[in-house]
Amino acid sequence: MTDHTVADHAVADHRVADHAVTDRTFAERAEALRDRYRTTLGAVPGPVEDRLRVAQAYGRLATEEAFTALRHLVLADSPLGGRVQQLVHFGQLLALGRAEPARIHARGARHAGAGIADLIGVAETALITSGTPAYALGIEIIVELLQDDDKSG
Repeated sequence: MTDHTVADHAVADHRVADHAVTDRTFAERAEALRDRYRTTLGAVPGPVEDRLRVAQAYGRLATEEAFTALRHLVLADSPLGGRVQQLVHFGQLLALGRAEPARIHARGARHAGAGIADLIGVAETALITSGTPAYALGIEIIVELLQDDDKSG
């Protein structure tokens, strides 16, 4: 082996070691983000996992960390409290017609102590502010939650 080849192997070994450290660091940092979602929502939504995969592939975890920190500040440290904040999110997402995020926040509201009656109240408010489609979406999500409760209970 020439000195050049030895040096090339040393650099390659160092890059592999750096990559392993980076992967471990990424995994630890990503798990800390997942824990924040578990705290506020009771689970890690699929779209969050998708964003973490993109962040890992393109070295953009810092963006996801900043977003999650802001989200945590607004949701967890809100003067509204977790239950009300999740209900507000649910209502806003119904008004926007955003079905999947509304589902996530309806579950988050349940995780934070909201009852089915609370969710119905939000859906009924959405009827007044945003019309039948928002109300229908809210009731659809509530029915799904009731079915989930029946399966687990």
